[in-house]
Amino acid sequence: MMGDLTIQVECYLSEKRYLGFEMSHASYCLRSFARYVQRANHQGPLTLELMTEWASKGRFTEAVPISMAHGRLKYLRTFMRWLQFSEPEHEVPDGSVCGRKPERGTPHIYSEQEIEDLLAAAKRLGPHNSIRGLLYETLFGLLASTGLRISEALSLRISDVDLRRSILIIRRTKFGKSRSIVLHPSTSKALHQYLNQRKLTRAASDEDAYFFIGLRADVLGKRLGGQQVCQVFRALRRELGWVNRGTHHAPRIHDLRHSFVVRRII
Repeated sequence: MMGDLTIQVECYLSEKRYLGFEMSHASYCLRSFARYVQRANHQGPLTLELMTEWASKGRFTEAVPISMAHGRLKYLRTFMRWLQFSEPEHEVPDGSVCGRKPERGTPHIYSEQEIEDLLAAAKRLGPHNSIRGLLYETLFGLLASTGLRISEALSLRISDVDLRRSILIIRRTKFGKSRSIVLHPSTSKALHQYLNQRKLTRAASDEDAYFFIGLRADVLGKRLGGQQVCQVFRALRRELGWVNRGTHHAPRIHDLRHSFVVRRII
């Protein structure tokens, strides 16, 4: 390898963020690739074989679905094109590296009852002297009632939630733009109740503080992690025993967004 890949990844991410791109998923993938290259003790130009091996393996070296491998290579492809400007000897993966990309899966469209059950189960989350249950009830309710992406909801800061006007400001969305969303009165009320309870914690509550926060002592006030949310969702999904009506392996958080769109169309 010609340069320090870890440093090059961070330079690329900084440049893209400066230009207004939201890079949370890309940063996770590219840092994972840099660690993989380092562990493999790879020398010389980065090859398609190396990239394919990385994209096809999970955290514990198990094989990942082809759709996931394609997603990882999508982020890597853009980075490798950037890197080629200064180090043209590296290869760039195209869409055929991991084989044919599967057709887009059919989402699970949640019924009103399933959403009610999800919020009720989230509300019961312990411990009893914590706002953890209220936090997840509010978060999942917001996703279901607005169609927000999970990354957009977790990136909200207190200044983005204008409860006086019942408006959310979504900054630096998937395509680098900002937009506003008008809240239903019931959603605005739920956010207000959560914010009042959030202020009772020791977490910062200034305008720049994150709206949805970690609650453990070591992460109190920090941005609630996406992986943590997914773990909680999977546990609730098992508890509720939903019958999957989509073609993915199980109902997903992102299916709340699809369900919102379907309800709006109908």
